Amino acid sequence: MLSRAGLKVLVLEGSDGVGGRVRTDEVDGFLLDRGFQVFLDAYPEAGRILDLQALDLRPFRPGALVMRGGRRHRLMDVFRTPRHFLGTALQPIGSVRDKLLVAKLRYRARHSTVEEIAARDDRSTEDFLRAFGFSEGMIDGFFRPFYGGIFLERELTTSSRMFEFTFKMFAEGSATLPAEGMSAIPRQLAARLPEGAIRLGTPVRAVDRNSIVTEDGERLRADFVVVATDGSTATSLVPGLPRKEMAWRSVTALYFSAPKSPLGEAIIALNGDTGGVVNNVCVLSDVTPAYAPAGRALVSVSVLGDPDPDGLEERVRAELADWFGGEVARWEWLRTDRIPRALPVSNPSGKTDGYQVSEGIYVCGDHCSSASIEGALVSGTRVANAILEGG
Repeated sequence: MLSRAGLKVLVLEGSDGVGGRVRTDEVDGFLLDRGFQVFLDAYPEAGRILDLQALDLRPFRPGALVMRGGRRHRLMDVFRTPRHFLGTALQPIGSVRDKLLVAKLRYRARHSTVEEIAARDDRSTEDFLRAFGFSEGMIDGFFRPFYGGIFLERELTTSSRMFEFTFKMFAEGSATLPAEGMSAIPRQLAARLPEGAIRLGTPVRAVDRNSIVTEDGERLRADFVVVATDGSTATSLVPGLPRKEMAWRSVTALYFSAPKSPLGEAIIALNGDTGGVVNNVCVLSDVTPAYAPAGRALVSVSVLGDPDPDGLEERVRAELADWFGGEVARWEWLRTDRIPRALPVSNPSGKTDGYQVSEGIYVCGDHCSSASIEGALVSGTRVANAILEGG
């Protein structure tokens, strides 16, 4: 936005590529996102800024498979897949009343604006779901594992505003993957800047309102300085921000190469039991074939938190053998990503402007808005507007 308005922009990126936490690596012909990620194609700000058609988004099926007691139960969005109406209603995950409450919640979400959701009283998602009338069986069997994969916590302490917003996005659109991996999103944004506007491998040591100092001692001056980093990095760099460690959700992602997909469809499988380390499983190559070379399937397994890595792969395989049988033994391990700073905590809180200004320095990022790609884009847009409207 700033570049398009005629301002000369320089982006200093500490790592070897753009995207922050939204990165994709190629490993032995597989595309491995850094942790299981999806893009919700109903995001309003992202839809305005990004060229969604160019991303070639591939949708997940609207629903989930809940694995409980060694059995597979299918819960689908029956408004989009009406042929699953009876099967979904009769699944032993929650009651028929719970399924009707899902329909009621869906109606409420679709008929609420994003602004109305942001203005509502905030509480934990767990408290919201109980107050809405959902049974403990539905909360434990579906909402904890499904939103555990989104919020990276099964306790459902995340803001109910965040829950209602994401529920609205699921009701109005699809969870998707760009055909060439999640990193296609930041690459598209970076390609719009003039040549030389991004300097990779340039960590910053210090900032003030009109200059920055890089790790190698170079000082660069500017009319405006924007710190568009994760919250912990911003806190360490920007004078005036509280010097306290930001709270994060962690996740550990394991990737396996399989001879064939254990699911056979573009859908997420959830751990509906109370025990075990696995939260959710997805075969990414079922969603978009480019994620795996011909003749192989890419299985993504998410474990919440940062568990002891010793024996983790063996524990995951043992649990998934109960889900998929002996074929799990033939899977080849590709990589394990331990991501201690995967998602900033979104506890119930007051309203936010979507960015901060501290001693003349602008701070933006999903930690200033909502913990999502949409939140990051909203935050950056608001900072750009603030600068263009007079600083």
